[in-house]
Amino acid sequence: MTSLDRPHLYIGGEWVPPASAETIAVENPATEEVLGHVPAGTAADVERAVAAARAAFSSWSVAPDRAEVLDRLHTSLSKRAADIARVVGLELGAPLKIAKAVQAGLPLAVLRSYADLAAQPVAARTIGNSLIEHEPVGVVGAITPWNYPLHQVVAKVAAALAAGCTVVLKPSELTPLVAFLLVDAAEEAGVPAGVLNVVTGTGPIVGAAIAGHPDVDMVSFTGSTATGRAITHAAADRIARVALELGGKSANVILEDADVTRAVKVGVGNAFLNSGQTCTAWTRMLVHRSHYDEAVSLAAKTAGGYKVGDPFDPETRLGPLVSGAQRDRVRGFISRASARLVAGGLDSPLPQSGHFVAPTVFADVDPASELAQEEIFGPVLSIIPFSSDDEAVTIANNSRYGLAGGVWGSEERALAVARRMRTGQVDVNGGSFNPAAPFGGYKQSGVGRELGEFGLAEFQQVKAIQR
Repeated sequence: MTSLDRPHLYIGGEWVPPASAETIAVENPATEEVLGHVPAGTAADVERAVAAARAAFSSWSVAPDRAEVLDRLHTSLSKRAADIARVVGLELGAPLKIAKAVQAGLPLAVLRSYADLAAQPVAARTIGNSLIEHEPVGVVGAITPWNYPLHQVVAKVAAALAAGCTVVLKPSELTPLVAFLLVDAAEEAGVPAGVLNVVTGTGPIVGAAIAGHPDVDMVSFTGSTATGRAITHAAADRIARVALELGGKSANVILEDADVTRAVKVGVGNAFLNSGQTCTAWTRMLVHRSHYDEAVSLAAKTAGGYKVGDPFDPETRLGPLVSGAQRDRVRGFISRASARLVAGGLDSPLPQSGHFVAPTVFADVDPASELAQEEIFGPVLSIIPFSSDDEAVTIANNSRYGLAGGVWGSEERALAVARRMRTGQVDVNGGSFNPAAPFGGYKQSGVGRELGEFGLAEFQQVKAIQR
């Protein structure tokens, strides 16, 4: 057994043996070596976890010290920041700089924000003869993805706990190890038994059991649109609340009066962040024709400067994809593309082992093509020309997704375009990510919002008491 093996589940405040002896191997995608094993949970394990969460709900929902508990949890998790970065670097392949700043830093910032929100609960207010109060929704099933394995966990768990809910968490089977560091911190912080429960396993078994369980009041899911659709159907049978953060195919619009050099360099960095495995990635770069050739040349040069390799090498800017299956899927998109290849591609030199794909840029991409319509989830950027602001908006909105985007140009003009984009978030001239702002999408990018006060509200019911 290696030091990264986790043989038990966390249920009811205890590390307990799973119902089945089956395990799931966790791979290092940079070396293809097995890092450790976690339990392959079953419906029976979910049953125990939901029962523990239900039993803990009555006391946690009215606990006066939730803010203090979350504050202690933040302190405990902060002490593990270096371990978080290391584990995510190992199981996801995130380059060390990104693992430290984003994969460890962002969830700590989000947890801090929810500890603060818990200390300032929404006050009851009066409308006519009615007293309006906010109450926790109940037992939450949280099903999280592999690409930001701790951030996505904390975005759900911290909000749910701050609202007074209890949680059954299923982390992704591809990157489950970092979730155990959160549990270790929760134990140290004194999170009460049953408030947080973790069952590892696959989506078709553990995820489905959570989504369909009659005692789970709400399911919060981040992942693919197809899986989100299945979870919605499962929850609909019992009219349970569902929050979904799904796919994206975000447009980065570079207007005629933009700072083209900055817009392209930042845009390439956004598209290739986390090896392109980011739901908000600006994978479509829309460029005004007056700057198009310049932008294509600069994007190709920028992509060519990305060093691919060992995540723990400080010079590495692009790590592997999470699995062999994901690598092959991305390579399939590249092989089928009919656009003009200007950087990367399938023939680029890569490390001998590991699930790597070269940073790839296509120009002259048809806005209706597979390359421009499908979420590739890898380091692949499509560049598309436009002639007017109206055409840029039309192309940007020509997607079944609507999660994020960017616009570059004079502020008034860029804001006007941003307001017309049918998407949940838009960054104007490189505006930085705000972990307190609402995060979520339009159309098939999801239902509901995460982060900040809007994320907290997802886990609350609103009650009117007439007097």
